[in-house]
Amino acid sequence: VQLAESGGGLVQPGGSLKVSCVASGFTFSTKAFGWARHVPRKGLEWVSGIYSDGITYYADSVKGRFTITRDNAKNTVYLQMSSLKPEDTSKYYCATVYHLPPRSPNDIGSWGRGTQVTVSS
Repeated sequence: VQLAESGGGLVQPGGSLKVSCVASGFTFSTKAFGWARHVPRKGLEWVSGIYSDGITYYADSVKGRFTITRDNAKNTVYLQMSSLKPEDTSKYYCATVYHLPPRSPNDIGSWGRGTQVTVSS
């Protein structure tokens, strides 16, 4: 099982960025995926996720600004981030999950290595 994130970078406040997660080694269409980031003094935050049937999850902190989609033909999950704020700065990780948001480590399968998103002027 491999997950590879890409698309991170430096963006100005108010800007947009789209990160991707390409998966391999399993049947992509049957899996649920989540995007997580580290928040200073709060720990890991699950910002978004998508089930195999397309049902989505968003944390309150990103609702209305982030959009998650999946392309089963390309084995890829996308996170479109808009109206970015400096507090969105973090490394974003893709993971396979069994519940959204995950309630314990048992709800998480495999992790990618992450892609850095920096929001700064």
